[in-house]
Amino acid sequence: MTSSPIIAPSILASDFSRLAEEVHAIEGAADWVHVDVMDNHFVPNLTLGLPIVQSLRKATTIPFDVHLMITDPERWAPGYAEAGAYNVTFHAEACDNPVALAKTLRAAGAKAGLAIDRDTPVEPYLELLPYLDTVLIMTIKAGFGGQKFMPEMLDKVRDVRRRISVGHLDIRLEVDGGIAADTIAQAAEAGADAFVAGTAVYGAADPAEAVRKLRALAAERMGNSM
Repeated sequence: MTSSPIIAPSILASDFSRLAEEVHAIEGAADWVHVDVMDNHFVPNLTLGLPIVQSLRKATTIPFDVHLMITDPERWAPGYAEAGAYNVTFHAEACDNPVALAKTLRAAGAKAGLAIDRDTPVEPYLELLPYLDTVLIMTIKAGFGGQKFMPEMLDKVRDVRRRISVGHLDIRLEVDGGIAADTIAQAAEAGADAFVAGTAVYGAADPAEAVRKLRALAAERMGNSM
């Protein structure tokens, strides 16, 4: 793994009344903006939807990393790709045919990502990696921000990283949940190279500086683990 780390602040932790300003606060520092879409069905919470993504897309040039925590992603995911999302990630637990949906997303102009929730084993999905651009390992239970990082989830990250390496695949391995200055190094050492951070960025006095610090911590550990 030689890629540089991707830091994707989650606007779930931002001030929703000032979304455009909150995104502007990380411009020039963040690689992606992580957009958590929850439908109150797949997870017991309700957050941003397509109209907000469409309007926010006009406010910034940072690539959007859309994380769909929703049922029936086959129906809704293509709309996010068409709205200009760079990467659209859907949950393995909510999709009957991940390969078909990944192809649909790519055809619509987005990268295709598969998310694995806390209680889902990763092994059944390792064979699908050649069809994906991103694999997102939840290091918490999907559905709520601000949860505590679960280091036991890093075994899944190691399993996916091994398969990526063996297959010489061009895939981003992303982690989401409790990523902060005291946990990002562990995730990087396990093989992650994209990191979703919510409270660690938007709870900081200077969100852009928080992003830069997280990137430096991840890059140092990624370099050591190669």
